[in-house]
Amino acid sequence: MLIRSLAIPKRDLTVVKESATLQEAIDILEESGYRCVPILDETGTLFRGNIYKMHIYRHKANGGDMSLPVTHLLKNATKFISIDSSFFKIFFTIKELPYIAVLNKDNTFFGILTHSSLLNMLAQSWSVDAGSYVLTIVVPSRKGDLFQITKIINKTTSIANVITLDVSRDDVLRRVLITLPTDTTKVELETVINGLEKQAFKVVSIEDLRNE
Repeated sequence: MLIRSLAIPKRDLTVVKESATLQEAIDILEESGYRCVPILDETGTLFRGNIYKMHIYRHKANGGDMSLPVTHLLKNATKFISIDSSFFKIFFTIKELPYIAVLNKDNTFFGILTHSSLLNMLAQSWSVDAGSYVLTIVVPSRKGDLFQITKIINKTTSIANVITLDVSRDDVLRRVLITLPTDTTKVELETVINGLEKQAFKVVSIEDLRNE
């Protein structure tokens, strides 16, 4: 459901059929303004890969034949995810791509998930619009640390978001980022910080989202 709600469906996309020539592909790219678009089979149901504007122009500049099929410069043929893929697979598959192809359960082409859509979702999960202060807390990675932190904060205010970092490292210290709700006052903030530091949870950074 997450991918389905974030992805751009095929009906709203500019695509190139696999039988198109490189010249036809660059015409489509120039007209659309996109730097790359998906290549689909002739039925428009199967994803073949992506075609990039820069690769076509490089080919042309080197005296390449523009009547060759677009598949001659096809890229990212194996870069796709399923409509029900996990968030972690999405995140690590898309990486440096402008978008990732999304396939239905029967492997037909559903659409694309753009890098910007994923970043917007992460920004929303960070609670930028619903938060006030973001506390970066260094914890000694003991069992129950997160429970204790949330217990201390909830005595004064609620929590809009929690993110933990360094979880894959061997360091004995980990960072926890807590976003406090928009109505948190400076007095409440100081109360939270004092409560945390009394329990040896060091607050190393405080960001005010309202001033960003």
